[in-house]
Amino acid sequence: MLDSTDKRLLAALQRNAHVTAQDLGDHLNLSPSQAGRRRQRLEAEGYVTGYTARLDPMKVGLTVQAFVQVQLATHGPEQARNFARLVATRPEVISAWTLTGEADYLLRVYCADLRDLNRLIHEVLLPHAVVARVQSQIVMDQVKPDAPLPT
Repeated sequence: MLDSTDKRLLAALQRNAHVTAQDLGDHLNLSPSQAGRRRQRLEAEGYVTGYTARLDPMKVGLTVQAFVQVQLATHGPEQARNFARLVATRPEVISAWTLTGEADYLLRVYCADLRDLNRLIHEVLLPHAVVARVQSQIVMDQVKPDAPLPT
């Protein structure tokens, strides 16, 4: 069970994964060793699943972000596995969710340009045996950046 200090520690880690034990201790009113032990415990218990760097998509040449809804032609465990394998192989797909409602999947994709998005849709997704329909929405602007989870 998380106490309020654990929650504050997790919030601090989401803001800056490189925060030192000294700074964590200062922020949490703990000694650096106590803060470090709490951090290690939360990591060991799986509350922290990893540390990553957030890249600027534009600076790495990814100028188009889109959300792609995919509807499968038939539903079943094998079709779902086949589609999941396809999604897992595509670096443009940075996240994917199964959904309730009309679409079966929602994919968040980044592409270098509209030509690459068109190629992903028309040469990869639509020809796949289990895909019936694809609908895309191109992101015009992101009004709120990806935020930390509420703690």
